Amino acid sequence: MSRQTGHSDTTWQRIAIALPYLWLLIFFLAPFAIILKISFADPVIAMPPFTPTFGDDGALQITLDNYAFLFTDKLYAVTYLKSVLMAASATALCLLLGFPIAYGIARAEPETRNILLLLIVLPFWISFLLRVYAWMGLLNNYGVINNLLMWAGVTDQPLAMMYTDFAIYIGLVYSYLPFMILPLYATLERMDLDLVEAAQDLGATSTVAFWNITWPLARPGVIAGCLLVFIPATGEYVIPYLLGGPESLLIGRVLFDEFFTNRDWPLASAVAIVLIFLVVIPIVLLQRNQARATENAA
Repeated sequence: MSRQTGHSDTTWQRIAIALPYLWLLIFFLAPFAIILKISFADPVIAMPPFTPTFGDDGALQITLDNYAFLFTDKLYAVTYLKSVLMAASATALCLLLGFPIAYGIARAEPETRNILLLLIVLPFWISFLLRVYAWMGLLNNYGVINNLLMWAGVTDQPLAMMYTDFAIYIGLVYSYLPFMILPLYATLERMDLDLVEAAQDLGATSTVAFWNITWPLARPGVIAGCLLVFIPATGEYVIPYLLGGPESLLIGRVLFDEFFTNRDWPLASAVAIVLIFLVVIPIVLLQRNQARATENAA
């Protein structure tokens, strides 16, 4: 009987382990393989608008022209660089704002803590698109903010906030700040406050105790929050399109235009593949850094 129970437990464990891998296979690896295949094709005016991988004679038909074009055209290099820099800046702003908020929630009373967490999650109950449209009403030349500033006499004419990088940053930070706060809160809430009190009893100032106790213990939450913000912000399309206007050429907008406006699916697929590698590289580096830190701590 015990052998049957042990065998059943092992089977369920294998199923539980296999499910995430099956999810990745269906929703990541399979689409990635399709996009990778298209990126080695040539564009044609047909349906689908790219050449097949194998010709009529069975010969392999692949080309590196799409990747060569990406690395020779300065437009794509500038777009990639601007997208990464804006995503990194938005991530840093979310960390600066999110850390004290998460710390305050983690140290609040349990009843107050639940209310504060509800307020953090509450915006997710509203459509993402509607929330971005709301910022258009706030930031335009005769929106709420400009009307309030002119009524208060701060300025005598509307400030140009819409269709600028400032508006994009506002949209990115507002939209992705909860993704920074929640993993930080989960880490800080489990932190033992006795460690901070012991450091202060030994003569450490609040700043020294923060950098030597709180920050190292919060590092897993910081890494998780930064990844949750940086990855989607790098390829963001809706926010730059609505708040940045037609001149905000970020990689999400370029990717959309290549697919649906220019109908150049092979080039668009190459853009997507390079973007994936740009996002994967910092993840790998952070994981290696965290693994080394764990080994040194052990």
